[in-house]
Amino acid sequence: MSTPVILAAKRTPIGRFFGGLSKVPSPLLGSYAIAGLFAEQPALKAAAESGKIDDVIMGCVLQAGLGQNPARQAALKAGCPETQSAVTINKVCGSGLQAVMQAAAAIKGGDASLAIAGGFESMTMAPYFAKIRDGAGAPKFGPMTFEDHMQFDGLRCAFECWAMGNAADYIAKKHEISRAEQDRFSARSHQLAADATSKGYFKSELVAVTGEQCLDRKSPGVSADEGIRAESTADSLAKLRPVFDAKEGTVTAGNASQISDGGAALAVASMKMAEELGIKPIAKILAYHTSGVSPKDIFRAPALAVPAVIAKAGLKLGDIDLFEVNEAFAAQALQNIKEGGIPEAKVNICGGAIALGHPIGCSGARVLTTLVHQLKRTGGKRGVAALCLGGGNAVAMVVEAC
Repeated sequence: MSTPVILAAKRTPIGRFFGGLSKVPSPLLGSYAIAGLFAEQPALKAAAESGKIDDVIMGCVLQAGLGQNPARQAALKAGCPETQSAVTINKVCGSGLQAVMQAAAAIKGGDASLAIAGGFESMTMAPYFAKIRDGAGAPKFGPMTFEDHMQFDGLRCAFECWAMGNAADYIAKKHEISRAEQDRFSARSHQLAADATSKGYFKSELVAVTGEQCLDRKSPGVSADEGIRAESTADSLAKLRPVFDAKEGTVTAGNASQISDGGAALAVASMKMAEELGIKPIAKILAYHTSGVSPKDIFRAPALAVPAVIAKAGLKLGDIDLFEVNEAFAAQALQNIKEGGIPEAKVNICGGAIALGHPIGCSGARVLTTLVHQLKRTGGKRGVAALCLGGGNAVAMVVEAC
């Protein structure tokens, strides 16, 4: 059985909702990330051209209107040959990490020796839709009601029929996570992300998007994450009103992740293939795991996935140097840290989705990309990436720096 290794990991900057990447369709965002892998490691480009990439596995949640198989679109636009296999997967916010998990499983099982895995999402370009084929809902005359694809299929629980923000309010109340705690943690995210950006900590993982690639003649391009607000403080965030429960809620626009656009991709291979290509791996994939809870308790799921995946890797909590826990909401991240006994100082040391943004199909690959690069920068040995996802699951992975 071959141990899967990561040869390279790149991501686009995360664009704000209606920001600099707002005119770029999702598959193109994915193609820019894949092309970034090829630019950094020309041997990967040569492998693609010679048919050595067994599969391209990319996550995308909001697929309506994108055309057939967005992952294959991304692969071919990045320069893969027409013979290239590709598959698009949807595991909500865990899609990008699930893609890497599937690539790793194929390599461990001997079904593949080299794959590209990741995810992409343009939340800005998500369309509206109308249910006109279901008979009872089709109007015979008069106005028609449209649904927001992003909200309906990306940000709304199919079981509880409420917004993810309502679930965050629920978890905050159930686990006694105060508004002040949430605002403090959110300010921390912005301040860490601003510091990381100013010091160039993201430089190794980023693929700048040119003005031409932004499909906007007036655009100067996007070279840094757009959502970071360095001036954010707990006091300034405390002034914002609750969004989902005006009377008793504690979740605001300031202590929730941002609606965003972006793409990320990783090259995953067997050690034998890495040696054949002459590429030194940057990390080994030690273990991965999916946990499940009731849909209502979605934001507790990572607190179960993290210890489970660490145990699966034969390790203990203290063996982990860095954690990238996706910040869907501050309440969720704080609950996971609290129940999991995770030292906050090791969590999201360059900020998280509250500051950077959360392009849902991309984020699983984004947190893993950031993790492997920050392990290298800090000299850390092992790290865990984890995300909750709609419906009550969470995905997690343990990696070890090479």
